[in-house]
Amino acid sequence: MTKRELVAKVQAEFPDNRAADIAFAVYRMFAAMTEALERGERIDIRDFGNFTVRSRKARQARNPRTTEAVKLQERRVPFFKVGKELKERVAGKRHV
Repeated sequence: MTKRELVAKVQAEFPDNRAADIAFAVYRMFAAMTEALERGERIDIRDFGNFTVRSRKARQARNPRTTEAVKLQERRVPFFKVGKELKERVAGKRHV
């Protein structure tokens, strides 16, 4: 699902609101989440999952095409951990 599809789905559920207002809210929500992750904060969405930032150490890697050694620097990467309810719903189990 793209952001545009998400806006359309929310618009269908709330037809009294303008599409531009819903689009602004959706885009602003993602911007706020991005800003929080840039600051190293944790985002916890109950029954969905949580987003955190993890540090990866510098290491030696290999280019799979050329098998040439490549040095990767230390970096920070976003990480998503699925919540229990979402995991069960995707697996087709009933959540109580």
